[in-house]
Amino acid sequence: MTFRARHLLGIEPLAPEEIRTVLDLADRYVELNRRTVKHADALEGMTQINMFFEASTRTQASFELAGKRLGADVMNMAVAQSSVKKGETLIDTALTLNAMHPDLLVVRHPNSGAVNLLAEKVNCAVLNAGDGRHEHPTQALLDALTIRRAKGRIHRLTVAICGDIAHSRVARSNLILLGKMENRVRLIGPPTLMPPGVAEFGCEVFDDMSEGLKGADVVMMLRLQKERMDGGFIPSEREYYHRFGLDAEKLAHAAPDAIVMHPGPMNRGVEIDGTLADDINRSVIQEQVEMGVAVRMAAMDLLARNLRAERGRALTGGADV
Repeated sequence: MTFRARHLLGIEPLAPEEIRTVLDLADRYVELNRRTVKHADALEGMTQINMFFEASTRTQASFELAGKRLGADVMNMAVAQSSVKKGETLIDTALTLNAMHPDLLVVRHPNSGAVNLLAEKVNCAVLNAGDGRHEHPTQALLDALTIRRAKGRIHRLTVAICGDIAHSRVARSNLILLGKMENRVRLIGPPTLMPPGVAEFGCEVFDDMSEGLKGADVVMMLRLQKERMDGGFIPSEREYYHRFGLDAEKLAHAAPDAIVMHPGPMNRGVEIDGTLADDINRSVIQEQVEMGVAVRMAAMDLLARNLRAERGRALTGGADV
């Protein structure tokens, strides 16, 4: 299995074969997670610390569950009650954590690049659970697994990513991954929610849903990230839903067997019609949640293997063990 990374900080450093390695291993963990007994020992004896500087439900819960199912000792650091709130710098926090000798550190942070900075200061494997507007690699990987299981492949598909592209690390990570796997990517949304230089990613840009969705195999909706907005990016939620919210009428422009995705949490009646979100024939939103646990298990398993090999070489003076 090809996976050389020491950390999982983003999709950008990963080669296509490394992406396939994560997805293939995650497929095996999907089967494990559907059994009555869901435990494995890939992280036996290891310590995992989850450090979320931003609120999270799905990502934090799935990382915690993934670690426990693989046999790790899992600690969720309560950042709201931590020394960070007392003025401790991120580097001092990293040094403190390092002294506890964790093996895996899962970090979500509101500032782009903060997770990369932590990774430079600790002696363990670091997983980026989302940093600012930069990346959210495990979300892109779980989306890829969901697509591959629904469509039978993760290449040469037409994927439409719709909504708040400018503020979305999910969009950025998906853009990179889908591009690496030779897919045709379309971005759909109002010009105010498109980032500058978006055409450099090699995608098509639309401000009309009917045009952008034409023939799409996958329709990926995004949440309006109001917490990152500091101005009037949309006239009103009602107007936004009328033009860019996904409903049956707009979805009719996509391929007849197109699947509908959303990373959550959803604003029903703003980004997506509630009935469509619950349509088991089109929506794979709940499957995305299930794939999240399996993908995070696979990512931590692979990083743990590399960490053990690295420590083994250090003990033997660089020779393979």
